[in-house]
Amino acid sequence: MSPITVFQARQILTMNPRQPQATHVAVREGRILGVGDLARMQAFGDFTLDTRYADQVLMPGLVEGHSHLMAGGLWKFSFVGFHARTSPDGRVWEGCRNFDEVIARLRAADAALTDPKAPLLAWGFDPLFFGTERMTVEHLDQVSTTRPVVILHASQHLMNVNRAALAAAGIDRDTDIEGIARFADGEPSGELQEFAAMFPITRLVGNIFRITGSSPESLRLFGQMARLAGVTTATDLVNDLAEPNHAAMMQVTGEPGFPVRLVPAYLCLDGSLNRTQGAARIRQRQAEAEGNAKLHYGLVKIVADGSIQGFTARVRWPGYHNGAPNGIWILPPAELKAAIRDFHAQGFQLHIHTNGDEATELALDGIEEALAAHPRADHRHTLQHCQMADAAQFRRMATLGVCANLFANHIYYWGEAHLAQTMGPDRAFRMDACATALAHGVPLAIHSDAPITPLAPLFTAWCAVNRLTSSGRVLGEAERIGVPEALWAITQGAAYTLGLDDRIGSIEVGKWADFCVLDESPLAVAPEALKDLRVAGTVIGGVPTEAAA
Repeated sequence: MSPITVFQARQILTMNPRQPQATHVAVREGRILGVGDLARMQAFGDFTLDTRYADQVLMPGLVEGHSHLMAGGLWKFSFVGFHARTSPDGRVWEGCRNFDEVIARLRAADAALTDPKAPLLAWGFDPLFFGTERMTVEHLDQVSTTRPVVILHASQHLMNVNRAALAAAGIDRDTDIEGIARFADGEPSGELQEFAAMFPITRLVGNIFRITGSSPESLRLFGQMARLAGVTTATDLVNDLAEPNHAAMMQVTGEPGFPVRLVPAYLCLDGSLNRTQGAARIRQRQAEAEGNAKLHYGLVKIVADGSIQGFTARVRWPGYHNGAPNGIWILPPAELKAAIRDFHAQGFQLHIHTNGDEATELALDGIEEALAAHPRADHRHTLQHCQMADAAQFRRMATLGVCANLFANHIYYWGEAHLAQTMGPDRAFRMDACATALAHGVPLAIHSDAPITPLAPLFTAWCAVNRLTSSGRVLGEAERIGVPEALWAITQGAAYTLGLDDRIGSIEVGKWADFCVLDESPLAVAPEALKDLRVAGTVIGGVPTEAAA
């Protein structure tokens, strides 16, 4: 019989309501054999008692239900975001607080490039933090007039480029693509909104921002970030499952020390595959990954609209608070419904990006029509972000069996901007309405959308519990949820939306032995201190990972 290891902790928070706490957990063959006290462990016979966590707290490995593997590889490029960020090596990068600081950081990066023709790539920028001024070619031409300069916005739904990039990509005043921002004279300003407008640039630079998540090196960086955050299962919610991506994920998840289980969701990045071919690719990858406990296929990603902070999300009346025109349909409504229907009929679980409430309504229409045509029990289709959903829409989700994975981090990072610019009073107070979702019985997860915001589920839980903006304002007190509910959302709740709640999300017999190690119990500290809990390490499949710094 395989050996048994019993881990001892000061406290074990199981997230199992039938046995909420314990002090010991027995592990055999990477799975949980028993949970309880030391006396209960004696029933298993001989075992090795591991006391390394005797003074610490164990809880289930945290589950990030909406992230992107590029969060690791993006650190190969310049970070120009407003809020400070920590890179995978633990270094803190201060934010750029104005356009001049952005330009200065880019100039330093330009000076470091040895190839005069290589594009300069940067990420994390968001002009919403700088008032009403928008970045243009006039700003980025100060960095270089010869090499393409490309900045991906924090939302990843917009980018800014210089004139050299526009010229190299063939974008000019006559280019007829929705989303190309223009000066009053009709010339492109250098801001490109949504994927169609950005496509000529991504074709020019090789779509580097997406492929940063496909190399083994980048995946290892992502694994390092996940470990530091206490995450043992994470999604990649945009992946075309092409052979190089699949091969890299198979390679790194097969490495004994890789600390995170990966759950990629299929989304064709260039439109070359139709829905039938896409389904065939998913099933092929499922067969190839069979037996790999750290790689799970079967999710489909569908994107309905853009981002609220980029004014490209589709919102209902009364529209954007500052009068900006309504956003962009990434998929036209008829095509969106067709994608929902076809992938649903083939048995896949759908994860549908809907930021604005108009997009949410259309997605629910599509799901309702798909269920009428092809009834399916326990489909667990999930609306991702779903930031502006109201009570009526949450009631409809519950009726249809739809889950919600809400972007709680927006309250902190963009709350003030939503209040003043995008949604205004009242609607900003009900953004990411976790309390309303739970009140109507909607299965709930919350997420970071890393690299949009940092991969840190305990911080995400803090956002849902406290709803504090970066200025310290409480934004929507009525939508606060308790710490237990928030912890559930980053463990069992997220696992449920991935169809993996039978294997992860709680510490109970039969599940994988994935744990997050904390110095203190999140139930014992003040709610305001939840984000400050130190992750001391993780355990995956019963194997402790390297301790966090």
